Amino acid sequence: MARERNSEVVVKSSGNVFADLGLPDAGEKQTRVRLAVAINRIIEARRLSQTAAAGLLAINQPKISALINYQLEGFSVERLMHFLNALDRDVEIVIRKKPRSKRAARIVVTGAQFARVG
Repeated sequence: MARERNSEVVVKSSGNVFADLGLPDAGEKQTRVRLAVAINRIIEARRLSQTAAAGLLAINQPKISALINYQLEGFSVERLMHFLNALDRDVEIVIRKKPRSKRAARIVVTGAQFARVG
């Protein structure tokens, strides 16, 4: 009895789901999501209510709700970085020449030591 072959093709991810989906501004979208993840982890670790978080970030509670639910259309990268500053986090931007092994330059956001965010 012959087995049917699966006709699906597996494509290796670029590391950016937005780029893989062909969405415009994929790098910025991924950057905003990663910054929001960091903000949300801090809010969660500090057990802040939405009202308390809104007070710290100087925005209203519905905007905190949007941020927590990753509805990021109204949040720029710069604004999200300012939120991290308001949560007592430094944000460092490092600019370096891309390696020859990489096809295109990219933007990478990494978070240091999320285990101790309190």
